[in-house]
Formats: sequence, C-alpha cells, structure tokens
Amino acid sequence: MQLRPIAYYRGQIGTKFGVPRQSSLANALTGTIVFEPEFRREEALRGLLGEDGFDWIWLIWGFSLNNQAEGQWQPTVRPPRLGGNASMGVFATRSPFRPNPIGLSAVHIEKIENSEITVSGADLADGTPIYDIKPYLVYADCHPEASRGFAPSSPEPVLEVLFNVELPFGKEDREALRQILSLDPRPAYQDKSDKKYGLIFEGYDIKFRVDNDKLIVTDYDRH
Repeated sequence: MQLRPIAYYRGQIGTKFGVPRQSSLANALTGTIVFEPEFRREEALRGLLGEDGFDWIWLIWGFSLNNQAEGQWQPTVRPPRLGGNASMGVFATRSPFRPNPIGLSAVHIEKIENSEITVSGADLADGTPIYDIKPYLVYADCHPEASRGFAPSSPEPVLEVLFNVELPFGKEDREALRQILSLDPRPAYQDKSDKKYGLIFEGYDIKFRVDNDKLIVTDYDRH
C-alpha cells in the first residue's frame, strides 16, 4: 500500500516541540488544511459542514518530523503522561514512535472557505502531511463508558504562564500560546532545572524558563 498526502496542515507551531500531546488540549490553536491541487475540489467537501453536516472530523496524518529510521521501532515507550519514567507497550500508547508513523486526531471545523478547512484544537505542527479526512460520528466514535487505562482524564494546565515581554501578535494567538505553555511542553524525562527553552510559534522563537509552577516568557526572536 502506498500513501500520498492529500493535504498539508498549516498552523501556528513551527516544530514538534510545543505541539500539544493530544488534540483538543489547546482549543485556541487554529490551523488550515490546504489540499494538494489534485484534491482541491469543492465537491469533495460537499456535506461536510452545514445544517445537515458535521462539525468534527478525524485527520489521518504522518509523523513527518520523527527522526526514527525507517523500519526501526521499539516495543515499549515512556509516555509523558506517566512522567517519562514508566514503560508501556507501544500499542497501549499514542507515542509517535511506531512501526508505521501514522497519527489520528479529532479536530473541530471552524469554517470551510476556498476549498480549505480551518480547524481548531489540532496536535499537529506546521507542514504535517494529511493522508485522509473522515467525519466524526458520535454514535460510532464516542464511547464514554470505555476503560480509560493510565489516562483517566484529560491533562489539566500545570503552569501559570507569565509574559514578561510584549509579543508581536494579537490576543487570540497569545491565548493559544498560553494554553500550549500551561500544559508544560518540556520533555517529561529530562532534567529541567535551570534550563531555557524556545518554541517556534507564528514564525517567532518564543523563549521561556520555568520557576516552580510558573512559566515565564522572557524574549522572542524572528525565526
């Protein structure tokens, strides 16, 4: 089987560092699904949005920023949800390091315009290839009684975000950045003491440090 991208995601986060670890954790994040010319057809989106349409979709996409060599994989991984210290079977996790680097995300449709889909809450970096799109069906895809394993609830914000610098974008983008940072994007397994970090957001390298339960945005540069 050969897969080819039908579209690419164009969003606010420029690298995999800082991307939310699941969809819908930072709902202020927005991005656009831009179709390849062959698939940029208005009729292909007919029935997707509207009074009798759908407002959520599944994106099937590729972990294009992984540095995992083709054919190499590990049967166990260390989920960030468990602090990066406990190992779980790869098929019991949503780790990007899989035999086939394919992701699945449910996102909310904000609008469809000029055969492009604007969505919110995606856990994708800018430039991510999208292989397919399917409507989210509540009767088939929502099972509130399902066993929840080691992730019984969605992660809560763990850091208070303070901006010590005036950022060069508007209130909505600032809120999206705040949501991302409040979830603590730092690697769970890493010694984080006295480290400074940078996150590519809206074309800027946003620099920050963490002091106890506070994340302080200290500076930015044009990326």
